[in-house]
Amino acid sequence: MAYPSDRGSQQDAQKKLKAALKTGEFENFYIFCGEEAYLREHYLDLFTQKLTGGPAGDFNYHRFNADNLTPDALSEAVEAMPMMAERTMVRIDDVDFFKQNEHAREQYGEIFSDIPAFCCVVLVYDTMEYKPNGQMRKLAAVFKEKASVVEFARQSERDLIAWISRHFRSCGKGISDDLCRYLIFLTDGMMTSLGSEIEKVAFYASGKDVTRSDINAVVIPVLNAQTFDISNAIADGNYEQALRKMEDLFAMQEDCMLILGAIGSQLRRLHYAKAITSSGKGQETLMQLTGMKSYPAGLTMTAARKVSEEFCRKSVELCLEADRKMKSSADDPERILELLIAELAREARHG
Repeated sequence: MAYPSDRGSQQDAQKKLKAALKTGEFENFYIFCGEEAYLREHYLDLFTQKLTGGPAGDFNYHRFNADNLTPDALSEAVEAMPMMAERTMVRIDDVDFFKQNEHAREQYGEIFSDIPAFCCVVLVYDTMEYKPNGQMRKLAAVFKEKASVVEFARQSERDLIAWISRHFRSCGKGISDDLCRYLIFLTDGMMTSLGSEIEKVAFYASGKDVTRSDINAVVIPVLNAQTFDISNAIADGNYEQALRKMEDLFAMQEDCMLILGAIGSQLRRLHYAKAITSSGKGQETLMQLTGMKSYPAGLTMTAARKVSEEFCRKSVELCLEADRKMKSSADDPERILELLIAELAREARHG
């Protein structure tokens, strides 16, 4: 990939963007990408305001997507002189230039390689991944040489805890670091989801400090968090609790394939955790291997101490078999999942 792949280079790219937002000394060609939509949209809004905030902002702003972009239209927008401003802005949303026909790729490459000083082009990737195709060398070389790629990746747990605490303080509430970690777990750690949940919890909480019961009262856990509870109950051999959790997901009309995928993923992590504990290593190793945050990683390591290596191996096999049945048989998907829970609980008790 052409965009920054390590945390240091990501931070450097964002620092340069922040500096440009203060000085107004922007480069001519940017690519905004990454899965953390909250940060991407935040900086994109600041970027747009800075470039098009003048009296002729609408005139100096051109926006395209896959439906209305052509090489001729882009060339015309890029060459349009600014009115009552130093620069124009051209924004292009979710266009994969590497999937264009050869002639179009050549035209786009020529445009991007010679953007006028009075124009700033920004490619925004939201619903699709920015993934240059190195086999198309000419266009890939233009992007690598000319574009400043700013990737807004998932934030670290430490950064999220600080961010959550600040937001609760702005609402007049305090929150502990442990509860921040719990909230990150329930929301899967995405800032857009966290922002809305923070508002709900702060409004609901009656005391000056947020409690776990406040969070549980108003936050609906994401699917991964709910299936995590199922796998934990299975590790304890608690079939009844695991089944109740499963039935809750059925009542919410969650897709059975997604439920199975989430359960399988967590049981694979449990297998990793068992191997890690057997080798004498700890939670940090599991976090590095899987990308898990500290709260679910700690619970997974605890669960791994309760089960055998044989159970971990068998649980992965049972999930694969359930996946095969769900894709190839006419059996009811909910019944397949219920049977999977029963088999897993039996293995946990016997393992």
